[in-house]
Amino acid sequence: MALTLTQLDDLEQIRRLKYAYCRCIDTANFTELRELLTEDCSVSYVGGSYRFESSGRDAILDALSGAFHAEAIAMHHVNHPEIDFVSATEATGVWYLKDWFCDLRHKIVTDGSALYRDRYVKQDGRWKIQFASYERIFEIVTPFEQPPNITAHWLAKHGKR
Repeated sequence: MALTLTQLDDLEQIRRLKYAYCRCIDTANFTELRELLTEDCSVSYVGGSYRFESSGRDAILDALSGAFHAEAIAMHHVNHPEIDFVSATEATGVWYLKDWFCDLRHKIVTDGSALYRDRYVKQDGRWKIQFASYERIFEIVTPFEQPPNITAHWLAKHGKR
């Protein structure tokens, strides 16, 4: 099935939306992240050692700002998007996630992968995330006694204290 020029443009906008979502989380840019989510957004993240579910943009942003704090280091990398259009203003997406997270407060490193399953809506000509979820393919949580030799740490400067 061939996509129209409008759908190709929408496809690129959805890709950029998801890439910005990951960048904003990893850099604690919650002001920009707010603009990427619908007001009624909901999330469901299922890992080997946790399940986080929340509804409402403000509640989600509050929780994420608490998790991606000044004593955390994060990397979220998504690829292999499978995006389907439900209508001219609705789409779904499956993304492969590879992430790494170091929590200096709790002295653990989490390394893993997951499949994101998202829903997007186009509001006022702009695609936004209405629902984001993932379930782990694998998750490795490793405690540490001594922190790694950190030579650069963005969240230390920009994360919530």
